[in-house]
Parts: sequence; structure tokens; C-alpha cells
Amino acid sequence: MRSLPIYFICLFVFLILQCKAFGKDPTGDHLEKIKTSSHFDNSREQFVNRRPDILEKMRENQSFFSILTKFLFGGDKHRRPDIKLPEEKPDFKEFLEPNESIKFIWFGHSTFLVNIEGKLLLFDPVFSESAAPFSFMVKRFQDAVVKLEELPDIDYIIISHDHYDHLDLPTIEFFKLKSTKFITPLGVISHLREWGIGEDRLTELDWWQSVEIGKLKLVCTPAQHFSGRSGLNGNKTLWSSWTVIGEKERFYFSGDSGYDVHFKDIGEKFGPFDLTFIENGQYNPMWEAVHVLPEQTAKAHIDLKGKRLVPVHWGMFDLSLHSWYEPAVSLEKESERYQIDLLTPKFGQLVKLREPNLMERWWKKFIQRD
Repeated sequence: MRSLPIYFICLFVFLILQCKAFGKDPTGDHLEKIKTSSHFDNSREQFVNRRPDILEKMRENQSFFSILTKFLFGGDKHRRPDIKLPEEKPDFKEFLEPNESIKFIWFGHSTFLVNIEGKLLLFDPVFSESAAPFSFMVKRFQDAVVKLEELPDIDYIIISHDHYDHLDLPTIEFFKLKSTKFITPLGVISHLREWGIGEDRLTELDWWQSVEIGKLKLVCTPAQHFSGRSGLNGNKTLWSSWTVIGEKERFYFSGDSGYDVHFKDIGEKFGPFDLTFIENGQYNPMWEAVHVLPEQTAKAHIDLKGKRLVPVHWGMFDLSLHSWYEPAVSLEKESERYQIDLLTPKFGQLVKLREPNLMERWWKKFIQRD
């Protein structure tokens, strides 16, 4: 009987080691290549932020067990909605019609599809039922508004970093036999290779490097975050934001990031932006170093010289201690304070940037219900 605990521990370790969703960190020649990046600290054997010690400072006085206890037994009682949130089935025929202006569809959290100058770019696609290595963990609030099979042909998938709520194995596997190409920060293509994506479809970039897609220019721009999928020896792959520059319009996606000077640097270099997609959700003062608070989301938008702001990283997963609607409530106040043009579409709603967008603050009726 005494051997039973050891048996279960061994079984758990085996399952962890066999978990395909963990992917594979860079090794061999690939690792040697990315080590030449100025953002890779060879003494630590990992990528670092502009302030290399910011993660260590964040983790001071934050024990894993105290945070886990707060997640399991604390936080707002409305962390998840008790009713299905409003959504619209997108009309992809209308979405694909030629247009001089950006069109986009937000699917919840950080997954959104953009049609810019005829190119379809899908960002951080997560369409599976959870944002975790095992499907019973971190369940989404409701099913995705469309199935993967219903999507139009995607030209490029753009990944900001390798965390589960941004890089989703089941979604990537759906595209294995498609012609869709992938663009990632340094190292992330190692996971995609492991999951069967061909080398000819993979591009990885360091901060400030760019790639041309027809008449579009995609720039891998800085962020302040971290990476890793197994919980051990993280930061082996880079994290980033993305700048997309077209002939007529341009937009920015923050990925996950704490507030730092990179927003102003990017704004000075590439702004003004017609549209910014900036994270606003799953935050907490405890990890402010790696996730912006709502007032910082607004400040980042201003730093970027943005014209219209779309909050992302909220509305679909419970990854923090606040209510599901708090990010929207807080950012609306900031947008009024700074006179920011705030776009808050429903899941699946088709938005045309140059057409009047009378965005419903749809979450308010659910607050009254709660």
C-alpha cells in the first residue's frame, strides 16, 4: 500500500512528460541561432525583457501556493458569467468583399481575424474548449462563435507568444494540412515543427525585424512578458507585440505585456495607428509587470498614437481574480477620461473601420443581472 503514492506520482510525471501540448523548446542548431539575439541572456540561458530582473522582482513575496489558493477559493464571485454572452454569426462573404479599409472580427480573448488590403491575418487563434494542456482546465465561457471549418482560407497566422491562451495545439493541428503560413517571435516555431507544420510555412522574427507580405509589412515589436508551456525552465522562446503596416492603414497588437517604454517607442517609430488591439483583462496588481491594468491600456493606446482602441484578452477565459466584466467597465471609464474612441464588438461581430460603428456596451445589462 505504501507504494501507491509513489505509483501515482510516477504516473503523473509520465503523463506530464508525454503531454503533446507542451510542444518542444528550441534545441540544437535552432537554439544556437536564437542565442545570437541581443534579447537572449546566455548566462541565464533564456530570453529577457528590457529590464532583465523584472520577473524576479514581480515574484518576490508571491508564493505559488498562496496564488493558487486565491485562484481556487478567492476572487470575485462573478469571475465567470452565469449566462451565455451575446454573439453574432459573422458573414464571411461580406468580410471577404474587397474594401479599402480594415475589417476585423473578434472571437474573444486575444483571437481576432483581420482583412487588410486583401490579406487575411488570424492572431493568436484559440478555438478549443480550454486554454491549458489538459481539456478539463481553464474552460472557455462558451463555444467559439464559429467552428474552424467555417473560417475562410487564412493567409497567415500570427502568434504573440507560446502560452496556452495564445498558442493552442488543437487549433494549430487543424491547419496542419492547410496552406496557411505562420509568423512568430524567435523560438516559437519549434513548437509548430513538433506539431507537424512544415518548415516552408514558418517564419520567426526578433524584435524590430520585419517581413513583407505582398504590400504589407509585419514588424515584430517588443513586449514585456514571459514564455513557457511546461512550467519548468521557461523563457526559452521570445514574446512580442506586432505592428502591421499597409499602404493605406496600419494597426498594432500588443500581445501580452506589462507597461513600459516600448509602447512610446513603437508609437514614435510606426505611429499613428488607425487601430490598436491592446490587452485589457486577466490582470492583477500582483503581476502588473507582465499584464497592463486598464489605466495602462489607455495610456499605451495614447503612447502608440492610436485612433481607435479594441480591448482584447478578456471575455472568454477566467485567468485572474476580477469579475469577467470588470475590464470593460474600467476601460470605458478611462476611454471617457481620455476621449478614446473605444470599439467593443460582440463575439463574431464584423467591424468595418471606416464605417460608423455605434458599439453597444453590451456587458452592462449582464452587470445588472449579476
